[in-house]
Amino acid sequence: MRIKRRTFNSLAIAGAASGFAGSVHAQAKPITIGFGMALTGGLAPNGKSALLGMQIAEEDINARGGILGRPVKLVYYDDQSNPSSIPGLYTKLIDVDKVDIVVSGYATNMIAPAMPIVMQKDRCFFSLFGLAVNEEFHYPRYFSMVPAGGPRPKEAFAEGFFEVAMAQNPKPQTLALVGADAEFPRNALDGVRNIAKKYKLKIVYDKTYPPTTADYTPVVRAVAATNPDIFFAASYPPDSVGLIRASSEVGFKPKIYGGGMVGLQATAIKTQLGPLLNGVVVYDFWLPWAGFATDEGRALIKKYQAKAAGAGVDLLGYYIPPFSYALMQVVEQSIKGAGGTEDAKLAEFVRKNTFKTVVGDIKFNKDGEWETAQVMAVQFQNVKGNDVDQFRDPKTEVILWPSKYKTGNIIYPYDPKK
Repeated sequence: MRIKRRTFNSLAIAGAASGFAGSVHAQAKPITIGFGMALTGGLAPNGKSALLGMQIAEEDINARGGILGRPVKLVYYDDQSNPSSIPGLYTKLIDVDKVDIVVSGYATNMIAPAMPIVMQKDRCFFSLFGLAVNEEFHYPRYFSMVPAGGPRPKEAFAEGFFEVAMAQNPKPQTLALVGADAEFPRNALDGVRNIAKKYKLKIVYDKTYPPTTADYTPVVRAVAATNPDIFFAASYPPDSVGLIRASSEVGFKPKIYGGGMVGLQATAIKTQLGPLLNGVVVYDFWLPWAGFATDEGRALIKKYQAKAAGAGVDLLGYYIPPFSYALMQVVEQSIKGAGGTEDAKLAEFVRKNTFKTVVGDIKFNKDGEWETAQVMAVQFQNVKGNDVDQFRDPKTEVILWPSKYKTGNIIYPYDPKK
């Protein structure tokens, strides 16, 4: 794999207007921030979008004169959406590139295999969209940028979906679970099983499929044979598309469908599936019409969208860019607060402080998760055709939960034709 290094020529020119920024870029040694990112493979639609969010943050930080008088520089590899590439990649970043700050790329499955390397080196580790990764390790220098936080992140990820499902009349009684045999689905489904006990739901199907599965029709047929009221999938982008297409072909219509389907938040997948999305209830983390969205967050998305087409990435950028940008804000504030990049001091500062970001104020708990979870349950409605612009309309992605941010009512039971 070739490392992709950013040059600072254009940034130095942009910063020259302020004088200070220009001199920083010319003279100071950069603060290097190293990570792997899914730029090819099944996770690439989200990975490339995350990278652009980080690159915009890099530009913004350097335009302000850098951090502690030094510019920042992203040093990254394509992890190819392949967990087996991660140990070697992070060993190189730490031992060969000697990066100042270690962060993760996108996704639980990529973060978990990096943890033993980072822990062995006693490095501070800032992760992006990892679900309950530190529940096993309890590493005190781990900090997670994902709204599925709180004391029970596995449950927080699915809580809204089940709050919506169990508010229906008559209440659903049976539940079917599917997911890939990989880190993220395992964690998500653990949380769902706990929630099922709370609501006394009968689990009628609970199986995983190989991550390399290509044909999801047998999976869906097996689930449909159990006739569940609720269908919850913990799936990554290729799986989510495959499951929805197979469900349409088979005519599988439980009362509520969706849950933890990663990828349905990506614009390219929304436009690919089009009306097949109608009726699906799924999680989401940030939308410009959500009650908690800030003007600062919407301004970032405007800046992102201006660059998206040229960069060949997600055209709307609602899902990951606000959080990859916020990750860089946490890194910036941590370095300033700790007075440098020494890992022990960084970790101590992060544990004790609240961070101002484009996605709101963030404080981390003892396991490095957000102290307060902020996950939405949304339903796709009124999707017609496959054009991008319709997904700028709040009527196509209706917020169902939390109730204080609700923008519409659920269409129930699930029927893609409604």
